[in-house]
Amino acid sequence: MKHRLVAAGLLLLSVGVEAGDRYRLAWSHYTGWEPWGYAADKGIVARWADKYGIEIEVTLVNDYIESLNLYTAGSFDAVVATNMDALTIPAVGGVDTTALVLGDFSNGNDGIVAKGATAVTDLRGRQVMLVELSVSHYLLARALDMHGMSERDLTLMNVGDAEIAGVFLAQEDAAAVTWNPPLQQIRNAKGATLLFDSSQIPGEIMDLLIVRSDAPDSLKKALAGAWYEVMATMAEGGQARDAAIADMADQAGATIAEFEAQLKTTALFTDAAKAAALVSSEEAKQTMEHVRSFAFDKGLYGNGAPSKDLVGIAFPDGSVLGDPENVRLRFDAGYMTLAAEGKL
Repeated sequence: MKHRLVAAGLLLLSVGVEAGDRYRLAWSHYTGWEPWGYAADKGIVARWADKYGIEIEVTLVNDYIESLNLYTAGSFDAVVATNMDALTIPAVGGVDTTALVLGDFSNGNDGIVAKGATAVTDLRGRQVMLVELSVSHYLLARALDMHGMSERDLTLMNVGDAEIAGVFLAQEDAAAVTWNPPLQQIRNAKGATLLFDSSQIPGEIMDLLIVRSDAPDSLKKALAGAWYEVMATMAEGGQARDAAIADMADQAGATIAEFEAQLKTTALFTDAAKAAALVSSEEAKQTMEHVRSFAFDKGLYGNGAPSKDLVGIAFPDGSVLGDPENVRLRFDAGYMTLAAEGKL
């Protein structure tokens, strides 16, 4: 469901050993998650795993939803996910899950584009293409609400992420909600206008590393350490950053220019303290209130769910949205704080 959907398949990037000391991380292609592939390929994950006496197997799962399903089923100990998907798949599925690292938030990577329109209100009565129940759907719902509209004011057409750009370009009166790189394609089409994007709801589409809450401290520290080692390279600039960007772009199947353009609309948290501050903020609670309301309204809590309070969402200050006796999603600022303080 997350907006970074690609073709199915698996690629093992590193192999662990003894099951008792070995843990598994799944990641998927997306601008803000390419650092995981880089960290595995360059031995950064292995080095941090060695520091804590464990093995970490890093696996690229090309089908994002499948990676979350596999994590929920117990095949992985950690996985990358949006905040919405972390809630609606593993947490709603009963897996006690911790948001360990806030890597970035979408800051223009997701948007609404239409031909023959100049404002969101111009979508009234029109057909709009999107991947239903994805974060694109969430973005649209937020945009409509902010402009005094609802989904009843338009017609939704479910179109796969691989086809949406082609369909948009072929239609004279097209409107679509999508993410990069398709967003880059359609917004440059003749007569197309970007009506709304995720920079107008900053911090709401979060890209996370989530882990099983009962995972050992060694795994959590190793993963956070590996991530922020890469972030230090990204923040440093110069030749080290250029080399890392080149590797990530190649890994993602993009040119360096394309990858840099996508980074500009990705609010990447190279500063661990700032990431910790956001997940600890009142804004994070407001975001998750929006997210859980959308998820419940769309039936993502499952048939028979009595209310959006079914699943508890805990925050670093101890507050909980939903049922405090059934907390299944936990935002933890602790490991990001350790990274910021150089204590990992």
